Amino acid sequence: MTLSPDEVAGVVDLFGELSPAELARAREELGYRLSEEIPETDVRAAVGAYTLVPYDRDGTRRIAVGPTAFPVVPDGGEDLPHILDIESCAPAKDALVAATLDRFNEESLLALRVGNPVECERLVDVSYDIEAWADVSLTPLRDRLDGATR
Repeated sequence: MTLSPDEVAGVVDLFGELSPAELARAREELGYRLSEEIPETDVRAAVGAYTLVPYDRDGTRRIAVGPTAFPVVPDGGEDLPHILDIESCAPAKDALVAATLDRFNEESLLALRVGNPVECERLVDVSYDIEAWADVSLTPLRDRLDGATR
């Protein structure tokens, strides 16, 4: 079974944030409940789409819902908080935003350097989501990305 990025975000959103190991446990439990394996590639796709954002909190890797997410709890997922012994925890917003901006800047500069108009166009779209989610302005970088799509 494959989960959409928003469904993977829905699993994470049930807990606020998860470690990579906790997310793997949640994915395994959900797969068990649905009698189908949920691949790790679903998590990677959600991260790639900025639907999930990995970040460091107090020296520990965490994963939280990102700027492009519209979390949807997948079928069978609503009971995960009761089944798994994982404490709910709100993300550290400042650290989460910083990690998102760092990644966005790195990916944008790489796309501009290699001249990848498709990636530049994707990042233009992501920039609007980041601005709304993090209350920041990415206009200068977005303008450069937009210029590279023409």
